Amino acid sequence: MNVEQARFNMVEQQIRPWDVLDQDVLDLLRQVRREDFVPEQYRELAFSDMEIPLGHGEAMLSPKLEARMLQEVGVKATDQVLEVGTGSGYMAALLARMANRGYVRSVEIIPEFSSRAAAILRQHGIENITLEVGDAARGWKQDGPYDVIVLTGSVLVSPVAFQDDLKVGGRLFAVVGEPPVMEAQLITCVAKGVYRTTNLFETSVPPLKNAMQPQRFVF
Repeated sequence: MNVEQARFNMVEQQIRPWDVLDQDVLDLLRQVRREDFVPEQYRELAFSDMEIPLGHGEAMLSPKLEARMLQEVGVKATDQVLEVGTGSGYMAALLARMANRGYVRSVEIIPEFSSRAAAILRQHGIENITLEVGDAARGWKQDGPYDVIVLTGSVLVSPVAFQDDLKVGGRLFAVVGEPPVMEAQLITCVAKGVYRTTNLFETSVPPLKNAMQPQRFVF
């Protein structure tokens, strides 16, 4: 496989046509080697338009979805960022490169994922990131509030707990709903206790473990 040609094709044929036009995001996707974060047995699929299995029933999101997430939250160089669900560590790497004078805190419930991601991030020389093992599905107050929060798994109901962890002007990306169709949302804190929700696009991604469940009526 010609890796650089495959990377070019990923950006130009998958990501750019999916309305990812932010040049900083496109440049970053060319610079950070996605294939390093993919499990070895799936390395040849690193640039494919698909989710890639990570084990434990989890998956690496498709490249175009990762790119849209980055574009929508608009990470600034000095931002303080929370990622819920480290997974492969690739999204954490992208966020940390964008917040190059800030920091990223990435929380993962599966210890194996966190340790593997830590090793790869060290190889890439990415230091402005803290990886933690824990259950952040209902919020993570440590070092908050944050400028940006990214949930890499879907939730059934609007993630109110995370809204409280946003600074004024802060942005939260979440995929909300039930399969087969969910809504990607950008939630912005426009003033203390005041939030604006923008529905971005329809998608479907694996659920965030232990996420809040909707209340059900019992008759």
